[in-house]
Amino acid sequence: MPPFRYVQTVRFGDIDHAGIVFYPRFFNYCHIAFEELFGQGEYCRVLDERRIGFPAVHVECDFQRPLRFGDRVAVDVQLVRMGGRSLTLRYVLSKEGDPSGATCAEAKITCAIVNLDTFQSVPLPEGLRRLFEALKP
Repeated sequence: MPPFRYVQTVRFGDIDHAGIVFYPRFFNYCHIAFEELFGQGEYCRVLDERRIGFPAVHVECDFQRPLRFGDRVAVDVQLVRMGGRSLTLRYVLSKEGDPSGATCAEAKITCAIVNLDTFQSVPLPEGLRRLFEALKP
């Protein structure tokens, strides 16, 4: 089991005319998992009260297998790299319950750590550093 997993159902609005998940939705699934790893409501507190943001500065994704309406997509999140003012996370998306365990998509997203008032980069606070360190494989 990965350090963090979030599972959600593919909704009708996630699919395109071909009946498969429209590719930008994979990034949305990754971001939802990112929010969920903070815990219930904590991500909003980090943004609103601590004024720390995590804008994506680089994304890459390999798409390997389709997801369809009603599938349960598991998003596994792991830490790839943590710098002083940025971090890179790996997201592996698969169909929950698929006996093959085949990957549907794999993304790497690098986020800067910024002060939301100035949009200047800032060091990752210690408490958040521990949160992300727990995602080491």
